Formats: sequence, C-alpha cells, structure tokens
Amino acid sequence: MHEPRPSRWPLILSAAAIVVVALAAYWNSFQGVFVFDDTRAIVNNPTIRALWPPGPVLSTPHNGSPVAGRPVVNLSLAVNYAFGGTNLWGYHAVNLAVHILAALMLFGIVRRTLLLPSLRGRFAGQSTALALAVALIWAAHPLQTESVTYICQRAESLGALLYLATIYCCIRAFAGERGAAWQVLAVAACLLGMGAKETVASAPLIVLLYDRTFVSCSFKEALKKRRGLYLALAATWLLLAALVVSAQGRGGTAGFGQGTNSWDYARTQFGVIVHYLRLCLWPHPLVLDYKWPLATAASQIIPYALIVGLLLAATIWALIHRSAAGFLGAWFFLMLAPTSSFIPVADVAFEHRMYLPLAAVVILAVVAAGELWRRILSASLPPGQGRSAWSWAIPLAVVGGLVAGEACLTVLRNRDYHSALRTYQDIVRKAPHNARARNNLGMALAAQGRASEAVEQYEQALQREPNSAETRNNLGNALSSLGRLAEAVTQYEQAMKLAPNYADARGNLGNALAAMGRFDQAITQYEQALALEPEAAEIRSNLGVALAAQGRFAEAAAQYEQAMKLRPNAAGIRNNLGVALTALGRVDEAIAQYEEALKLEPSDAGIHTSLARALASQGRLDEAIAHYEQTLKLDPSSFDAHNNLGVAFASQGKFKESVRHLEQAVQLRPNDAGANRNLGIAVELYRKSLPATSSSPSALQPHP
Repeated sequence: MHEPRPSRWPLILSAAAIVVVALAAYWNSFQGVFVFDDTRAIVNNPTIRALWPPGPVLSTPHNGSPVAGRPVVNLSLAVNYAFGGTNLWGYHAVNLAVHILAALMLFGIVRRTLLLPSLRGRFAGQSTALALAVALIWAAHPLQTESVTYICQRAESLGALLYLATIYCCIRAFAGERGAAWQVLAVAACLLGMGAKETVASAPLIVLLYDRTFVSCSFKEALKKRRGLYLALAATWLLLAALVVSAQGRGGTAGFGQGTNSWDYARTQFGVIVHYLRLCLWPHPLVLDYKWPLATAASQIIPYALIVGLLLAATIWALIHRSAAGFLGAWFFLMLAPTSSFIPVADVAFEHRMYLPLAAVVILAVVAAGELWRRILSASLPPGQGRSAWSWAIPLAVVGGLVAGEACLTVLRNRDYHSALRTYQDIVRKAPHNARARNNLGMALAAQGRASEAVEQYEQALQREPNSAETRNNLGNALSSLGRLAEAVTQYEQAMKLAPNYADARGNLGNALAAMGRFDQAITQYEQALALEPEAAEIRSNLGVALAAQGRFAEAAAQYEQAMKLRPNAAGIRNNLGVALTALGRVDEAIAQYEEALKLEPSDAGIHTSLARALASQGRLDEAIAHYEQTLKLDPSSFDAHNNLGVAFASQGKFKESVRHLEQAVQLRPNDAGANRNLGIAVELYRKSLPATSSSPSALQPHP
C-alpha cells in the first residue's frame, strides 16, 4: 500500500502567513518617494525609457548609477517605466513582490534543509514551524526597509531573490527528482543573479559548501557527483567579470584606485560588521546614509577586530567539522565579502548590504532557540508523557510577539521615506557629520521654496566638505532664488574651479549672469556648458532665451528646436520657440507650437497668453479672447491677460468689458503708462458709445 500523501495545507497556510506579514509590514511603503540614488537610477535614466530595442536597457548607464553593470535590475525598472512611467506605486509594488518571493524562497530552503537525511531525525516534526518562524522574522525585520522601501535598492533584494533561488533549485536537484531540470534552473537563476548584484558572486561557493555540509561527505565527493553543475555555476562568473569591467569601477564608486586605501577600508569593516550584527538584534537607530568615517584609532579597530576574528575562527572550525553553524557563518561572511572586505567601495556602510546576511543570523537564532526549547521540554516532562498545549503556545506567542513588534517598527521606519525632506532630516538628525545628507536636505528644502533654510544646510555641508562642487552649485542655486545673484556667481565659479567639466554649474552661472542682464557672458557660459554636455536640453533652451533677449531670434529658434528634439514633451521649450517664431513673423508656425504646448500643459497660463497674442495679431479675436479668459481662470492676477483682453474687447466694440479688464490691469500695475493710456481711451469710448474722432479702438496697445 502507498503511504498517504502529506497534507499541503501547512505549506499553503505558511505561505499565506508570510504574504500577510510582509503586506502588514510594508503597506505604507507605497507612499515612499524617489530619494537619493533613485534620481539617477530612474528619473534621469534614459536607458529605461524603452524596452525595445533591448540594447540600451541591457547596456546600463556608467555614471556611478546604482544600476551600472546590473542589466537585470535596469530591465526590471524599464518594465516598470513601460507600464507606469515614474508613477511610484508600480516600483514599490515590484519591490514588495520581490521581498515576498525572497521570503517564500527562504522558507523553502530552511524547511527542505531540516528535512534532509542528516537533520530529519532532529527536526522532521518542527521543520515547517521553524522555517516559517525564520521567514516571518526575516520578512518583517526593520533592517530590511532600506532594501524594500528605497526603490533603487531593488538591486539588493532582486539579487538576493536570485541567490536564494539558486540555492533552492540546487537543493531540489540534490533530492534527485527531476534533478537535471532543477540544475538548469539553478544555473539560470545564478546567471540572472550575476546581472542583478555583484554579491551573487559567492553563490557557487555557497552551493558547494551546502552540498559538502548537508549532502555529500566531502568536497571531493560533491565535485565528483555534480561536476557539471559546479562548472556551469562557475561559468556564470564570466558574465559577472564582463559586467564589472563594463561598469568601469561603477563610475568611481567601487574597486581599487578609487581614492580609499584597501587597508584603511578593511580595518574599518570590523566595526561596520559588528554594527550590522547589533542591528540584527536591536535595529535602532536605522540610518539611510551613514557616511561612515574610516577607522584610524586603535580603539576603533582592535575590539571589533577581535570579535570578528573570533566569529571567523568559529566559522572555520565549524566548517571543518561539517557543522550547520559553520555553513551559516560562511553564508554571513561570504555574502558580505564583496562590500565588507578589502575591496574599497565609495561608502563604507549601508544597511541594505545586510539584506541576505541577516537570514543567516535569523536561521541560527531560530533553530538554536527551537533546539533549546526542545531540550527544556525533554528535561521537564516525565518519560512517556506527551507535550501539552503550552509547549506550542509559548513559542507561538514569542514568535508572534516578535514578528508583530518588528512589523510595527518597519511601518514606523517606512514613514521616514514618505518625503525627501523627511528622509534627509532623519539622516541629518542621526548623522549630523554627514555633509552629503546636509546637501540633500538643502535640495529638499529648496524644492519646497525654503531657500533660506537650504542655504544654511549647504553652508554647514561646506564646513565639513569645502571641496564639494555639487554643494557649491546647489548653494548658488539657492542664493539665485533669493536674488543674491553676485554671491551665487561666486559659488558657481568656485564649483567650476573644483570641477572644470561640471556642465550644470556652467549652465547655472549662465542663468545668474542672464538674470543680471549680462547676456554676452551668459551666452559664453551656456555654449561652454553645451560643449561639455551637448544633450542638456534645459541649458540649450536657456541659451535660446539669452539670444532672444538680445533680439537674435533666428539663433534662439535654432536652439529651441534642438532642445525640443531632446525633450519633445517640454511645453516650456515649445512656448519659447513660439515666441521666437512670432518675433520672426512666422506666426502660423508659432501658433502650432503654442497649441502643441497646451496639449502637454493645458493648465499653463503663460502658454494661453502667448497663443492669445498670436491669434489676436491675426485678427482671430474670438479665439484670442477665449485663451485670455482661460489665462485669468488659471491666474486671476495676470496683468498681461487683463490688459490685452481689454484691448481685444475694445476692438470688438465691447467697451464696458474693455474698461472692466483695463481697470484690473491698472490696479495690478498702477504705474504702467501703457495700461493707464489704454484705460483712458477705453473710458472715453465707453462714454461716447460711438467711434471717436480723436480716439479709436486701434489706438489701444496690447502688452507685448
């Protein structure tokens, strides 16, 4: 007779519990905004704008972007962009889905490992419960928020998912049933993982260690039985090597020769690793951007080196003796090795690097606690007596309370991502020495129109990092918005001394000079900026504005047209082109540009005004009046609209309406001679209610 097939309900309910807990912990992550490197990875990443042809998507940008050399991540972002543009909801949904899948994969790995012949005797009855506890604690842990809620750290979570998939597929292959198919899937997952994150580099080694620890008797036996699998897994390193080379040191953010000494970096990592371990047990405070300083004093190195050294020694000893704890120690250290060894990375510490290493800590803690509880029960119960309900109730309450507490902390942590301002305020509060965070906080304040506060943050950042060209450029922008143009010019010039090829700083210097009426100098700066960055549409458009201010409308139109090719959906550039074409007498072409601009930005009052002027110049007064009235709905205080609408109504003999709008124009600008003159004529015409010999509607002048 066949043995009854085990019920699948425990697995289904476990999977449902994992999904529910992850959703409970991250339901408010969908309110998160683009922060930090999200701008380079998504907002300003041209390679994700189209899925076909695939070449640009898979080549990835090489400007230090978090997706550089990670085509699988870049492709996933391109899919998001194809379905929702920069709508945040879709990006967060995919990130959470990846996290849930990773938790389910971890559940499967732990459960199947505990059911292996070498462990089944001790854990067969607890395998599902222990695996579920591991997955729930790992999924809800607040240390994971940086990898889930911070969008571009999908690189970490997606790489981890593929890493876990590689291990899971290999475990299924080791079981023998459809082994060849599972091996193919394992190699495919590993290959994709190499294209997602460099940390997947250790996956072939972890699989081999797993095989030797839990399945085979030795490395020799493992390699002999599954030589083809390990050769195929090792071959995926070729893709990783090609991607690392193509990423060109990730734009100066990783690798040797990046400005950080390998020894300084390595000895600093002792303290970082101990900090990571502390956060596993007590996840507070969590900091998005540590800007961790290099360790120099013995007190910053020796105590932590001893702790890490002891853990490494214990791991090696346990590995030699084929202990499961040794495998977990190797899991922890090998997964951290790409960022926490002697290979310098621009940032010494980031919490997202603990996304997968945390699993080793959780597995060890849960299994050890479960074993301890089993022994306590065995020692406390008389021989032959079965376990009572409380033997399960206590572990359930402990795990449930822990997971609920973690989920609450995760929800609270997600709130710090709800606005860029809140994110950077949190970093500055926890890491006040961090100049980069103060610069980012300044930008967030400036975006809210709080330029004076932004200036304060930039100045504090420069006290800590006076050679930051980016901060000086941003300070210049804030000073410009406050009308302190001379000071802004000084900051832009200093930024260019620090970074001569800084196109944005040159473009912003051009803006400040143009605002001061120094158009010749502004044009020079714009042209130099475009020599550095020919595809900078905004700088090209600003060059057009400066040329137009000098009456060089043909040259201005040429710049606007080039800018439009770069940004065809920029309504402001189309409006400016329309103004230049109008000045050149090409009114029909100008009207076409205004109409296209309004399709893009139908609520832009300035474009309605520009179109109305052009229509009025062709005698299409009814259409012009309609657009002036639309302008006033959008901006009731528009002087141009009131004045020009008054002129248009007078031209139609509607003097009462004309007077009403011209009175509004004079109230807005009491000292404007043209408006006062127009009002006087309109009043005279209205009083006479017939054509006057000395004054006629044609004597009224619209505001240019």
